Amino acid sequence: MRQVKPYIPGTISELIDMLSMMMISSPTFVDNSGYFPERNVGAVFFQINESLQFLRGRLGEALYIKLREMSDRMRAHFEADPEDKTEDTLKGRDLIAEMQDLLKQRARKS
Repeated sequence: MRQVKPYIPGTISELIDMLSMMMISSPTFVDNSGYFPERNVGAVFFQINESLQFLRGRLGEALYIKLREMSDRMRAHFEADPEDKTEDTLKGRDLIAEMQDLLKQRARKS
């Protein structure tokens, strides 16, 4: 099995784009095309959380903490509903949209 270095979004814009991918591929984030066989819930949230850590200085401590907490809640919602049959997936997607809004506001201030 090949080892692939995970892509870590390095800008707020790239992080917003990744969140858009998450909206489409939630709740499992599995890639059915075969191009990203290593993509799953753990891998995607590793990428998001590493990106938040990398952008921490640009985000500011308060926003970083809020976004990291939202990421943790989002993951819990998606893991609770892997078959997209309960409202947990919808709650996770709502958190994605909220995170995107907060990041867009921060990007405008930069």
